[in-house]
Amino acid sequence: MKNLVAYITTGYPSLEFTVDMALALAEAGVDTLELGMPFSDPVADGPVIEKANLKALQGGFRLEDLFKASKEIAPYIDTLWMGYFNPFYHKGMDFFIEQAKQSGVNGFIIPDLPLEEALPYKPMMKEANLSLIDFIAPTDSKERIKEIVTDAQKFIYLVAYAGITGSGQSEDLQPIITDIKEYTNTPVYVGFGVNEKTAEEKAKGVDGVIVGSAFVQILLDESLNNSQKIKKISLLAKEIKEKINR
Repeated sequence: MKNLVAYITTGYPSLEFTVDMALALAEAGVDTLELGMPFSDPVADGPVIEKANLKALQGGFRLEDLFKASKEIAPYIDTLWMGYFNPFYHKGMDFFIEQAKQSGVNGFIIPDLPLEEALPYKPMMKEANLSLIDFIAPTDSKERIKEIVTDAQKFIYLVAYAGITGSGQSEDLQPIITDIKEYTNTPVYVGFGVNEKTAEEKAKGVDGVIVGSAFVQILLDESLNNSQKIKKISLLAKEIKEKINR
């Protein structure tokens, strides 16, 4: 069974909605939830997630909201915090590790933290039984892949193309998937540009997919009320989960 990881932006359109949406995604068959930490400069994200980040911040999002929501969500679904390094740097990794432990969260996804800068934090994460997810891009060499995956935890985030989330580009990932699996048994999940149309193709040769922009696009649809958004996203999650496991 291939896994589905879903990203949603914490606090948009409201914190209560985030909790309700997360629990609905768990019921829809999502295996892991990425709770996005709204940030003013989400460099790896496309315009859809960037817009949701901005709206959450304009709505008054604070880090305490992330911790509060996580305590209600994490008992029901494997939960990770996805955020940029700036807040981790300013508050301190010790602070986030302690908050994660209190919230029941299982690790972090920090897309702008390269391997070399992540290494000092890996022992801290292991000691706390938390995972720091590693990224691999199609441009990485075999030597670089081997270096990255040597101590990879939980799963490896394979970026489907060089660029930003949601842009829908396409690259042949089979060679790099082969290279990764030569060096590790850690599951490989593909992210960037995964939606109901591309999921089946992108899931070939990997252990799961990561979906963000396709869900957040529905979050941003102001023609839908909150109940309709939850229903539509849940149905989409079920459809994608079914397609990747055909």
